[in-house]
Amino acid sequence: MKYLTILLSHFLLLYTCSFAQTEAASNGLNDTAVLTAKQTESVYQQSQFFPNNTQLSIALVKEDGIKFYGIKRIEDQIVQVENQDSVFEIGSISKVFTATLLSSLVHHKKVNLDAKLSHTLGLTIPEESDFTLKQLANHTSGLPRLPSNMDMTALLNPSNPYKKYDVNKLESYLTEHINLQATPGTQNEYSNLGAGILAYTLGKINNKSYQELLNEHIFSPYGMSNSSSNRADIEDLLVGGLSTSGNPSSNWDFNALEGAGAILSCTKDMAQFLLAQLDTKNEILNLSKKLSFQINEKMSIGLGWHILHQEGDENIHWHNGGTGGYTASMALDMENKVGVVILSNVTAFHPNMANIDALCFQLLKNN
Repeated sequence: MKYLTILLSHFLLLYTCSFAQTEAASNGLNDTAVLTAKQTESVYQQSQFFPNNTQLSIALVKEDGIKFYGIKRIEDQIVQVENQDSVFEIGSISKVFTATLLSSLVHHKKVNLDAKLSHTLGLTIPEESDFTLKQLANHTSGLPRLPSNMDMTALLNPSNPYKKYDVNKLESYLTEHINLQATPGTQNEYSNLGAGILAYTLGKINNKSYQELLNEHIFSPYGMSNSSSNRADIEDLLVGGLSTSGNPSSNWDFNALEGAGAILSCTKDMAQFLLAQLDTKNEILNLSKKLSFQINEKMSIGLGWHILHQEGDENIHWHNGGTGGYTASMALDMENKVGVVILSNVTAFHPNMANIDALCFQLLKNN
């Protein structure tokens, strides 16, 4: 099976810099019953250039069970640790959860996928600029990546760029500044703004917070007790994020755009979410994975999930995420009924951050 490596364009920020390469760590990993020797070597090869105190938390999911594997770089040696209960920012993988909320609310007949935003929120939006909830979830709304009324100087310092973008600014954007880049439904343009608007809209419809909706529709049903969009809920389990040089980095506060990247979780919880995905009788999760827009010959999109088309008839559902102190990757092979998730405190701005995706695909192929 040939796995695609579609990487950088889906992170929360685009950032171009050159950094000094970290010296390779020595391999302190031993053979275990969890990973094969080939898999262990892949873990080492893809993580050897990350700074000290880097952690990777890995879950390999099959219908008949889940395996956890964790590593940490300590004094320039990579060693195995147990960290499946440790919490990391998952960044843009939050969009899969936001889209799953939409799928659940559609299933329970609370909303309609094709409902226009103007009708749903009662806003006055020019007809040519109106878009549906489905188009928000599959990035075909025509919205730009970020809102035009966001302080773009904040993006020059990625320590916490979304913190000041509050609900007042989001509502102002929707009523006064909305400006589409394409006719809704015609093009796929990845949008943090769109995911933020979707979460905001679902909250308004149900008169509940994003966190309340997550608890009700996802975290509680799938046993994700250490997952939250509120960092204070899981502060004692949180692994500190790292900068490119390995220094502590700031956590990100997404404020009104929380649907784009605010969730924190652990591989123990994420594995339960992936395990539920393997149940072909779960109508809610099936809807979220169903192809909704063909991007090109190699990639489509469901609701939140990217669908990578492989040689033959196999498809991989995938999403990644990155923030100032964390990188994550999640992939699902429904035909072979396997999934992999990797959470890490590798900054999205590290020159080797793409290794997290590469490792995720390697482990999925050999799971």
